[in-house]
Amino acid sequence: MAIERTDEGSLGAYLKARRRRLNPAALGFSASRRRTPGLRREEVAQRANISATWYTWLEQGRGGAPSANVLDRVASALLLTDAEREHVFLMALGRLPDVRYKPAEGVTPRLQRVLDAMETTPAILRTMTWDVVAWNAAAAAVLTDYAALPPDRRNILRLIFLDAEARAAQVEWDDVARFVVAVFRAEVARAGATELAAPLVAELSRSSPEFAMMWETHDVRSHGDGVKMLRHPILGLVPLEYSAFAVDGRPDLSMITYHPTCPEDAAAISALVRTRTTSSEPGPWDE
Repeated sequence: MAIERTDEGSLGAYLKARRRRLNPAALGFSASRRRTPGLRREEVAQRANISATWYTWLEQGRGGAPSANVLDRVASALLLTDAEREHVFLMALGRLPDVRYKPAEGVTPRLQRVLDAMETTPAILRTMTWDVVAWNAAAAAVLTDYAALPPDRRNILRLIFLDAEARAAQVEWDDVARFVVAVFRAEVARAGATELAAPLVAELSRSSPEFAMMWETHDVRSHGDGVKMLRHPILGLVPLEYSAFAVDGRPDLSMITYHPTCPEDAAAISALVRTRTTSSEPGPWDE
């Protein structure tokens, strides 16, 4: 559905409001002899490296639609958040800005608590380059004990193509591998992270002829949801319903959940997690 372009006067009013909230002194400008709070128009133009006349016209709704490059520079000059930058693009151009991928910034305690609340549902947080950066106890028990791996090996593609145990756990390995490669290609492109992912793609292409062959097909898919059959050394064959979720405010992350399909499997996962937790607790001889 096309997004209707908003009146340019609204853009000018918004830019003016954002300009007036900034602290001149904090940005290296003199704070004396100002009739109104915030930055002057010429100061915003200086920070954005555009002419003061052009910025004035932008606030006044004159001069036609600005380029995406100019909007990006103005957004940076005004210290806009990602949400505010998107709002400016929608008002000025009637579309969202191009994706700007940002590397992972770490996982907040709140996000970790969300994972931990899913006691019988394995769940992970992964980056756009498919590095697993957080997981819950059920994921460690059912999928992979990520804590036992060095950080550079906590990557889903490396596990699928280069780790014998992870490969053996996939009942339909070829289908899983093709799915992973196609979704990875699509997500990396959508996130604007192709350049960042290039070293990983090169590494896997050298190390795995199967990955190289699948990558060359240029297939793309969305993650969506479905059922994954896993071969577990203790639980046996376990069907899991997988789903992918965006993390609001964190375009660098996706949450993937694997929900047991029946109460019996959920109970078995719960028992396995309790067993692992108990066995990892220190005894009196460890104190």
